[in-house]
Parts: sequence; structure tokens; C-alpha cells
Amino acid sequence: MKRKIQPTPDTIKEWIKTYAPDKDLFFLPENNLASFKEYLSNILVVPQEEFKNHSTYKQIQLANSYEYWNLSKEVKYVLVTPPGWVNNLPAKKKIELFQIQAEVNRGLIHPISDFSVDTSFLSQNMIEVKGEKQLVLHKAMWEDLSYTSKEELITDIAQEWEDWTCYDVPHKTPPHLIKFANTFPSTAGSNCLSATLFAITKQEWIIHEWVHPQTFLQSLNYEDFHLISPEDFRAGDVLTWENSDGFIQHASYCIDGHFFFNKRGQTFFNAWSIVHFDDLKEDWGHYHMKIFRKHS
Repeated sequence: MKRKIQPTPDTIKEWIKTYAPDKDLFFLPENNLASFKEYLSNILVVPQEEFKNHSTYKQIQLANSYEYWNLSKEVKYVLVTPPGWVNNLPAKKKIELFQIQAEVNRGLIHPISDFSVDTSFLSQNMIEVKGEKQLVLHKAMWEDLSYTSKEELITDIAQEWEDWTCYDVPHKTPPHLIKFANTFPSTAGSNCLSATLFAITKQEWIIHEWVHPQTFLQSLNYEDFHLISPEDFRAGDVLTWENSDGFIQHASYCIDGHFFFNKRGQTFFNAWSIVHFDDLKEDWGHYHMKIFRKHS
């Protein structure tokens, strides 16, 4: 039966600690940098190419919070600033900077309509985008909020990523999956590939890793999983979905021929959940599906 799940209070506490990173990052196209020239002392202005290759800024939580994958190709510079720097800008400059962040698709910006609680007291951190008010999060603002406000906001934000629905754990679920089924991680990084590898290896530490496609395929091979001709999948199979270039976009572990142990993304807002094959078809059906089976 389909039902709603909830993160535990301890999980929400961990989310609150790390969702707004300790460094504020603001992304600028080349033609916008000059507009902030007199405010750039005491911060770092990092060229985008250096930023992309800088180990400090590759941390998974930074990537998830700021949603690097959505950033506009127009971004040429990244302002790396301490908490509170943005609050010291003149009001018009602060709004101008926030507007640019919305234009380049920076993360940590959320439509007010997504929140179930009153956010009017945060009006100094709001901008209007195409007629809709948006809240721009940054560290100093986040730190000033009461714990209750943070809890309410992050609960709403989390449900922008997925709706927290799942199915009851099937009777045939392997015991090592039951601990994680329909629960949320408290740290970022775990993705669909690590969840699937954990399912087949029973190595609990793997579920917390951020696994990339080639590592995943090598691991399948080492675990004696092989691609099979198209046929009905069964318990213990691994399903993958590839794009037209042959890159894996998603993977999931089959529990009983109908239900799967699954993780929709790499954020801590994405649960390790039990889903039906119909859910996977809806999410990934436009990609090419492959079935891998362990040789007996």
C-alpha cells in the first residue's frame, strides 16, 4: 500500500546544520562583475573554470545546496563570501545580486508558494521573478532563524525534491535492506547507484557513498552481474536506465518482481524508498532500460 513517510527529528536536525553551507556562493556572468567592483574587497572572486576544478568547492553538500548542475553557462565568476557579507551590501545591490542568482539558476532559492508557513518576516531576502515571490537563502539569514522556523522551512523545501510517498516494505525484502527502507539519510552523497550496490553487496558503508557510473558498472561485473537479453525481471535483478549516449541515469534493485529498493537522487531529501515498477517507468521510462542478473 502506498503511504507517506517522514524524516525523524534527528535527521531534520542534521539537515538544518548543513543545508545552508558555511560559505555563501554567488554566481556572476562576466558582464555583471563590474557592477559589484567596490564591494569585492575581503572576499574571493574565483573564475568559474578554477571554481569547477577546485577540490574545496567540489564537496557534495555544496554541489547539492547550490545545485551546480542547474547553473547557467553564462556564469564566469563565483563570489566566495563569509556569512553576513551580503547583508552589508546597500539594499538595492543586495536585491540586484539576488536577482542575478535567480537568473543563473543558483540553488537555495525557493518560491514562497512552496512554503506552508508565513515567511513575510523574511521580506528582506525576497525577490520577484516572473510575478512570483522567491526566498533567497544564505547562511546569516538561516542562522538568525529560530529552530522551529528552520524546521518548518526545511520540511517544505525537502518536499520540493520528492513527495515522500512510498510503499510498505514487501515480505520478501532482504533483511539488510529493511533498516534503510523508507528512511532518509542525514548526510548528502548517497545516490541511486550506491543504494543499488548496497542492495547486492550487503556492505552497509557503500550506501553512504557517492558512486559514479563506471565504478558502478565495474562493481556489477565484480559481483558477477551480467547484462541479460530483454525479459521479465525478477527478485535480485538490477535495472538501469541509460540516455542516448549510453550514460546511466538511474539504477534500482528489484525485490520481488514488482517492488524495488530505490533512491531518486543524491540529496539527503531523497529517501531510500520502496517503489513500484510503475513509479520507475514514470520517472525513467523515456530512457533505455537494461537488466543485469547475477550468474547462479
